Amino acid sequence: MIICAGVISACAAGNNDTPGGSGPGSVSVAAIKGPSSIGMIKFMDEADNGETDTNNFSFEIFANADEIVSKIVPGQIDIAAVPPNLASVLYNSTHGDVQVIAIGTLGMMYVVENGDAVNSLEDLRGKTIYAGFKGKSPEYDLNYILNGNGIDPEKDVSTEWKSEHTECVAALTTIENAVAVLPQPFVTIAQTANENIRIAVDLNHEWDKLQRTSESPSALITGVIAARREFCENNPGVVNDFLDRYAASAEYVTGNVNEAAVLVGRYDIFPEATARKAIPYCNITFIEGPEMKEKLSGYLSVLFDLNPQSVGGALPNDEFYFFRKA
Repeated sequence: MIICAGVISACAAGNNDTPGGSGPGSVSVAAIKGPSSIGMIKFMDEADNGETDTNNFSFEIFANADEIVSKIVPGQIDIAAVPPNLASVLYNSTHGDVQVIAIGTLGMMYVVENGDAVNSLEDLRGKTIYAGFKGKSPEYDLNYILNGNGIDPEKDVSTEWKSEHTECVAALTTIENAVAVLPQPFVTIAQTANENIRIAVDLNHEWDKLQRTSESPSALITGVIAARREFCENNPGVVNDFLDRYAASAEYVTGNVNEAAVLVGRYDIFPEATARKAIPYCNITFIEGPEMKEKLSGYLSVLFDLNPQSVGGALPNDEFYFFRKA
């Protein structure tokens, strides 16, 4: 279901693709309702107010990634913020027609508890963990971290998988001593509902610990910006413009939390109060070029080793990674 569509746009003043060239009439951008859309919220607001004077960017916010897939494959969307493994799956399923142009969010996963019994990963042994999205990146991320700490996900813990993070929040807020794995801003939502809920383990730090001895250390990545290859090849100047504006938006959000939270509430992504508390923990970033390739390829390699199908059956080759053209 589209939360808001076609209403966030800016009129172009000479849509230039490359100097002296003509860009597309409209650049369609999609994001999932969550941190990926929070990172571009300032960009969205500027487009809505007609402040983007180079290209005509229009934004759509979707409830889930499946809706984006149904539009990016046939070319109805040019650029989209999606989970990193989904970008790899799309690359493989479209025979290379999708590229990643930037990383938008790093790890934001936490072990949270309605109690005070868990203070380390070791304390999870024998416990039931509520978690969302079995068969998707949250499962692989958790399993990698548990295995890396000598904890067998199948034998040492019991994971109760939910179809939505909101179901984990419900269990966490109503069951005493419940333990869940949640991303932001759902951690903040749970803490707002029950003051006894606390962050017990930062899984992002745990991932980094495991990667310190790796030959090519990766990062725990939760969101990337993908684009259609044909669009990138035909409009390199537009892609550069998008990247500049997205980078500025991400910097604005992390540096102006209160003001960004107002925009997040205005666009009905999350309530303003929730966004104000959650943004500092959402790991919103902007990484492109060689650093993007290094971090993302390492992350996808971890997932591939756990389950090749999690990245579409094969690791993407170098053409998966977009580099700016002068």
